Amino acid sequence: MIRLDIFSDPICPWCYIGKTLMDRALESRPDHPFSVEWHPFQLNPTMPAAGMDRRAYLEGKFGGKQQAVEVYGRIAEAAQKAGIEIDFGAIQRTPNTMNAHRLIHWAGLEGRQNAVVMALFRAYFKDGRDIGSTDTLVDIAQACGMDPEATERLFATDADFADLAARDTDARQKGVTGVPAFLIAQQYMMPGAQPVETWQRVIDDLLETIAQEAGSATPTP
Repeated sequence: MIRLDIFSDPICPWCYIGKTLMDRALESRPDHPFSVEWHPFQLNPTMPAAGMDRRAYLEGKFGGKQQAVEVYGRIAEAAQKAGIEIDFGAIQRTPNTMNAHRLIHWAGLEGRQNAVVMALFRAYFKDGRDIGSTDTLVDIAQACGMDPEATERLFATDADFADLAARDTDARQKGVTGVPAFLIAQQYMMPGAQPVETWQRVIDDLLETIAQEAGSATPTP
């Protein structure tokens, strides 16, 4: 297997689009060699723990209402092109995502990481749920087959908070400046939401290389 490390934030619309397109490519290549692991990258590392009103956040970030409308208009167009349903109007608050990243980490320990990542995207972008709320996160954990009581107990502590914050910082120090970012085999970085066809070419090239290496390693009778 080849490691595919993905740096992402569950409130990043491009991450949602990027995961959806990548998943389609992986489904079209069921013999793909990837072992996927998700890593934390907060778009808003200084966001208050309680989050903030989304409209105020967007207008502050993009310098006004008109600029925010233009930016998210382009995102909505890309999502529609990818066949992804996003209801930006349903999103009332922009959360601090550290607890969501903690849940993704715990899901990884149980082999449920991909399911939880997608559930977080859908909860936020499709259903307008507050994924900064631990109640919401526990519901998502349970829906993905995790123990809700154990998850609730973990959220009552600071378990893995410092470690995930350190991993976020380390990613930035190593050159990750935006998400999604895909690190293949700990060597090749592929930034941004890539088309299905791009992923398919990457997978096909890797499979061809693996086959060639296996053939050259076969002893001559």
